[in-house]
Amino acid sequence: MKNFMEKYSVSCETMGLLTIYHGLLVEWQSKFNLVSNSSLQHAWNRHFEDSVQLYEYIPQNAVSLIDFGSGAGFPAMVLAIIAKEKTPYLNFTLVESIKKKTLYLNEVALKTGVSVNIINDRIENIKKQKYDVITSRAMTSLNDLLKYAYPFCHKQTVCIFPKGKNYSSELAEAHKTWKFKCDIKQSKVSDEGKILIITDIQKKKEK
Repeated sequence: MKNFMEKYSVSCETMGLLTIYHGLLVEWQSKFNLVSNSSLQHAWNRHFEDSVQLYEYIPQNAVSLIDFGSGAGFPAMVLAIIAKEKTPYLNFTLVESIKKKTLYLNEVALKTGVSVNIINDRIENIKKQKYDVITSRAMTSLNDLLKYAYPFCHKQTVCIFPKGKNYSSELAEAHKTWKFKCDIKQSKVSDEGKILIITDIQKKKEK
C-alpha cells in the first residue's frame, strides 16, 4: 500500500477509497465474474496499478472522459477516484452493456462518493457527444476501438488504450482503415504491456 501511494503520489484519503473499491471487487466477485479469478489475487497490480498509471496521460485541461466497456471499472473508476482529489472538474462517463456490471459500478460509485455517469447500453446506441479523453481496456481490437471512438472525437481528443504483446499487429491492422498519430508508452506494470496514446483519428478514403 505504501509503495502504491508513493509511486503514484496518492493521498491517504484517496488510498482509502481505492481500498473500499478493492473490498467491493472481492465481495462482488463471489457473486458473479467481474475479473478472472486468477487475477483477483493480484488485483492491486493487475487492475488498480494498471489503471492508475494512465492518469498521467490525461491532459490537465480535459473536462470530459468516456470509457468504453467499463466492466469492473478498470480503468475509469480508478481514474475517477484519483481525479476526485487531483482534477475534480474532470467528468467521467462509463459505458457498460451488461446490467449486473453496471449495478456493481453504481455500488462502487455510491460507496466511494465518486460522481460518475454510468450508462447501461451498447456504445453504438448512445448519444454521440464529443469528449476530451477516451479510454478502454481489454475490450476489443484497436481497429474496432477506433471505429467506436471516431464519432466521439473532436480535433484535440486523446485516446488512451492499454494494449498487450500483440499491440504492433493491432496497430498495423488499424492503419489499413485509419490515419492517426500514436505515441507508444511502456507500461509500468507489465514488460509486455504498452499504452497507446492516440490522437488525430481520421478515416482513410476507400480506394
